[in-house]
Amino acid sequence: MDAIDELINAAQAFYADARANENGRSRSWEHCYRVFRDARTDPSPDCDYLSLHLAFYLASWGMYRGSSFLLQKDYRVLVPIVEKILKSEYDCLFGVACADLRESEVQDRLEKLYKCIAKYFGPIRDEIAGRKVASSVSPVLITKILMGTLGCVPAYDRFFQDGVATYKVTTREYSPESVLRLVDFYEEHNDRLEEARRGMRVGDLIYPQMKVLDMGFWQVGFEKS
Repeated sequence: MDAIDELINAAQAFYADARANENGRSRSWEHCYRVFRDARTDPSPDCDYLSLHLAFYLASWGMYRGSSFLLQKDYRVLVPIVEKILKSEYDCLFGVACADLRESEVQDRLEKLYKCIAKYFGPIRDEIAGRKVASSVSPVLITKILMGTLGCVPAYDRFFQDGVATYKVTTREYSPESVLRLVDFYEEHNDRLEEARRGMRVGDLIYPQMKVLDMGFWQVGFEKS
């Protein structure tokens, strides 16, 4: 089966599972993405409420497992991240179309936000470890936050990595270059992917393009595990 056929089938299977399971964990992304969408036009967003949504979404997708430094903190440790994400300079990242990710300004904003999140978490992780941790803050955690709040890049977790590696669509490791290779893939198959995406809508919530790639390649990797 070609990469695009398997991706679309897998994304549709992921989406169908979310629809079939009213309280399934797949819906945690929808809840998180929706409240952050609404908060972007709210003059007084409730960052405590948003942090709680973000924490539960992250917990649903493995970011509070025993080895995670976040497990040692309450949800309010995410408040500064939420405040940063809601800044108007990052409006261009919310639900961004793949084609727009080619714009240098959008790329700069994405890289800046990624680095801000990593910089914020670094000292917190060191505090929990009781030492200076040499490795970078997990790209899995940062990309899960970006997917849950902005829908601008896939979450580069193990199953997504396995999915993209299956067809060598992009690198397993997150980087701006890796994201642009995903953009190339989406644009190459734009008509078919957009046709599939039109069926992925929940009320007034439209799944962004990067979410289609996120859940499709995640499902491919999950099924092959």
